[in-house]
Amino acid sequence: MVMVSSDAVGRLRSTLEGVVSEPGQPGYDEAVNIWNGAIARRPALVASCASSGDVAAAFAFAQAEGLEVSVRGGGHNYAGYALTDGGLMIDLTPLRSVTVDPDAARARCGGGTTWADLDAATQEHGLAVPGGFISHTGVAGLTLGGGLGWLSRLAGLSSDNLVGAEVVTPDGRIMRASEAENADLFWALRGGGGNFGVVTEFEFALHRVGPMLQLGLFLFTPADGGALFRFAREFVRDLPDECGVFLAGLSTPPEPFVPADLHFTPAFALAVVGFGDEADHGKLIAPIKASLAPIVELVTPIPYVALQQMFDASAPWGLYAYEKAVYLDELSDGAIDAILEHQPKKMSPLSFVPMFVMGGAYARVDDDATAFGGNRAVGYVVNISATTPDPSTFEAERAWVRDYWSALVPYASGVGSYVNFMTEYEEARVRNAYGPKYERLQQVKATYDPGNVLHLNANIVPEA
Repeated sequence: MVMVSSDAVGRLRSTLEGVVSEPGQPGYDEAVNIWNGAIARRPALVASCASSGDVAAAFAFAQAEGLEVSVRGGGHNYAGYALTDGGLMIDLTPLRSVTVDPDAARARCGGGTTWADLDAATQEHGLAVPGGFISHTGVAGLTLGGGLGWLSRLAGLSSDNLVGAEVVTPDGRIMRASEAENADLFWALRGGGGNFGVVTEFEFALHRVGPMLQLGLFLFTPADGGALFRFAREFVRDLPDECGVFLAGLSTPPEPFVPADLHFTPAFALAVVGFGDEADHGKLIAPIKASLAPIVELVTPIPYVALQQMFDASAPWGLYAYEKAVYLDELSDGAIDAILEHQPKKMSPLSFVPMFVMGGAYARVDDDATAFGGNRAVGYVVNISATTPDPSTFEAERAWVRDYWSALVPYASGVGSYVNFMTEYEEARVRNAYGPKYERLQQVKATYDPGNVLHLNANIVPEA
């Protein structure tokens, strides 16, 4: 561990508008408290930055003192790379302001903003940015890696809707990235992760969504899973782009709409969200009611912000967590058999396997338009997520994920994986995730971070 003198820390404090904290000092424990409780790394210093200038100063200090740098946005990354052991953490959580221009359909938000923050501000105007499924996820990490969510079929990924960013590079430059300015950096930010600089402000295009949507949520017994998946693979082919749809393997939640005797029991789910009125949504879900026999059915209007928070209870702060994912072109019989075999083997009620149904606007974006590594033609993204509050069961639950993933790989589309659903970032896996885009990303990395200062991520190794 590099030792930093008190005089040096004092100089950093005098430089920053924000707060510098060390272990045992006010603010430190809060800053290093990230979502994944399985991560035990602890930085020597935390620079909670109040401006882009603070980030530039923190970079300069870390490099002068020989400190490894990590960056915290929302702190929700499974790999826990917000934390460095003995280095300097750049903490963006003070940067959470959101401004919305409803006439231009644009929103700007700081690098520490969560989706709950952004959704609340944009929904005041009946507008939204495609975001994730857990509202306390950070906007930064999700967007920089891609960003799947309820609106992906309607409006694409979070990164597809990024129109500009303020970025601080490791050499202290503060620059704007957009189609018109530093276009190479802008391309790389949309899917290439936090490899190129720290984004202190995001600017998004907004879409007319909400405030009320229509939800159809149907739960099925494990014995009915085969019938569900065989039905679903045909059902989703005819759905319009203007809806959200996903499948899942889960445990039934202890919610009022679920009978008490079914709470925490294994189940499969099919959810269809309509963005129009109840009558249109009723037509969307009519084939489900006509063809299947769910054990639980919830059909109701729902505020968009409530939809975004619907799965928050399944991902409380401090869980021990691990995940892997695959892309599937289709729900083939082999893939369905693998799902039916491995889903019941999970032990933690909180472990969760969302299966995102793609298509629509997601599929219409040209593969080369952004750095996002995923194939735009895939039909499904299957995320196998182990989450348990009990550290003694974590190893077994992680083994469940790995076995499940291995069983699905023979039916996967290519060998790559979505970087936001990776816990381990070996160089070969990152290369596979980006495929032919990796070399272009290396060139951008060499331009903006040739020393690979920002390497605690799905790391792009700079081109030599």
